[in-house]
Amino acid sequence: MKKVVLTTLIMMSLNAIGQNVMSPELLWKLGRVTPLGISKDAKNVVFKVSTPSVEENKSSSKLYTIPVTGGNAVEIKDTKDILADKNISPDGKYVVYNEEVKIDKVLGKDFYPKLDKSEAQIYDGLDYRHWDTWNEGKFNHVFYKENKDGAKGIDILKGETFDSPQKPFGGDEDYIWSPDSKSIFYVCKKKAGTSYAISTNTDIFEYNLETQKTTNKTDGNLGYDTAPQFSPTGNLTWLQMKRDGYESDKNDIIVEFKGMKTNLTANWDGTVDNFIWSKDGKTVFFVAPIDGTKQIFSVNFPGLTKIAINVHQITKGDFDVNDLVGFSGDDLIVTRNDMNHAAEIYSFNLKKNTWKQLSNVNTETYKSLALSKTERRYVTTTDGKKMLVWVILPPNFDASKKYPTLLYCQGGPQSALTQSYSYRWNFSLMAAKGYVVVAPNRRGMPGHGVEWNEQISKDWGGQVMDDYLSAIDDVAKESYVDKSRLGCVGASYGGYSVFYLAGIHKNRFKTFIAHDGVFNTVSMLGTTEEVFFNNWDFGGAYWEKDNAVAQKAYTTFNPATLVQNWNKPILIFQGGKDFRVPIGQGQEAFQAAQLRGIKSRFVYFPDENHWVLKPQNAQVWQGEFFKWLSETL
Repeated sequence: MKKVVLTTLIMMSLNAIGQNVMSPELLWKLGRVTPLGISKDAKNVVFKVSTPSVEENKSSSKLYTIPVTGGNAVEIKDTKDILADKNISPDGKYVVYNEEVKIDKVLGKDFYPKLDKSEAQIYDGLDYRHWDTWNEGKFNHVFYKENKDGAKGIDILKGETFDSPQKPFGGDEDYIWSPDSKSIFYVCKKKAGTSYAISTNTDIFEYNLETQKTTNKTDGNLGYDTAPQFSPTGNLTWLQMKRDGYESDKNDIIVEFKGMKTNLTANWDGTVDNFIWSKDGKTVFFVAPIDGTKQIFSVNFPGLTKIAINVHQITKGDFDVNDLVGFSGDDLIVTRNDMNHAAEIYSFNLKKNTWKQLSNVNTETYKSLALSKTERRYVTTTDGKKMLVWVILPPNFDASKKYPTLLYCQGGPQSALTQSYSYRWNFSLMAAKGYVVVAPNRRGMPGHGVEWNEQISKDWGGQVMDDYLSAIDDVAKESYVDKSRLGCVGASYGGYSVFYLAGIHKNRFKTFIAHDGVFNTVSMLGTTEEVFFNNWDFGGAYWEKDNAVAQKAYTTFNPATLVQNWNKPILIFQGGKDFRVPIGQGQEAFQAAQLRGIKSRFVYFPDENHWVLKPQNAQVWQGEFFKWLSETL
């Protein structure tokens, strides 16, 4: 094994980059850290670093280990001799894996074999496309086989028209072995067609290898059941949302013990991202959003005793904890980032409450840059609530100067606006270009209690719009804000917010930028693939004339009904493979702006989905984003 000291993946001097602030080019040369786990001997953290190449329009990756106590990273070729494979049964006899299986007839040539050049697709129900792919009658299935060469796999969902791992993002975290190696537990939404499109009811199923029988372990719960894992003492644990159709419901930790299910976080006013058991099986550590950050929490497991269940916040600070990798003695290994720094691997000592940075993939690069400053600001909303607003100031900020200022509208709509580090909506980069960024934790964001998070559902154009305006109006009082140069930007629900605010802003803003935003709530219901989302957030369908909540969503809260008030330039980005907020949304908005004679631009990415993932497309996106601002703000 060749030893390589990984002090940084990018050795660039200030002369080489020609500047001392973040740029789009530099942003897409940073190494991206993904933790893979703790080594078998518990002495090292194993991780992957992916580095994009704009020239080649793809990313390459390398594997490394680094001591859990700190030190130099060492490049490795593979992980098979270092990292335990969770997919091998505890007794070592079997291996579990997944493959895509063709089951349904969908294509024209499926029905008419002689017409093998036909590209027709025939559907009798919804779920005909999802995220960025069309349904061709293929399904993800879980298999297992003996752990030896040449062994034949057994499909534990044979003939079933359901997916496990879940599409579009599920992986091998969707299935696990039981501690006794006798069963495989897997996540699946056993619904098809239209029923699939309107439901979030995934369950955790147990397949017994001896009987070949399958049991639904979460049959009584109607919402999401995900992320199964066993405690060190053998207790099945998972994350649960209660309500069917509500993808942003409160996420709780459920433990099954001696036939009883205990909700460890039922009385805690928050929602769980991910979790890990302590080695003694007495405590669950988890990550959750809180007050504009993501932190580590703990909750005790009482078993059948009468000991009270208590949730404790363990870490604090203006940063995000994301992945919980594993334990090394008293140290919990995690990834951590903030608005100025991409994720690196850290250890947190649970007894001393101290942090130690382990990986330094991008440390040297950041040392050469002047970075932005992030400030907390608490703004009183129109209904008298206290709202956190992140204010990001340009590097080398001078309060005596005036800066153009951007109101950032978060997507989701119920995704946390924390100290995250994006490679597209990068606040540090926007600030480096000379803009003050105002990012409000408006209604509909986790981390401020369940009630605050739920207030946006069925009220897309209501209180949340007042929250946005309260935030920008409050910050605009500062002498360093150029009130004549305010912009409004956002994606997804944030793009909806841009379209909506463009019709009600009363000349606050000078320019707008929307990416894959919902423009017309009526056509959105007619073309999006996850219908449960619209059903829940809009309160029903536009043809339900007696449904006052739904009618408001399709009329009053529909940006398309406000175009007559648009009076400022607008840039619209749209992905051609975005089936969540389909292409027609961006097209309708651009066409409306053009027909109204408003300066507008449509930037179309035919090969991108709801995101922009290819390096060269990302550079075009950044180029057009900042070019538009220089033209119009």
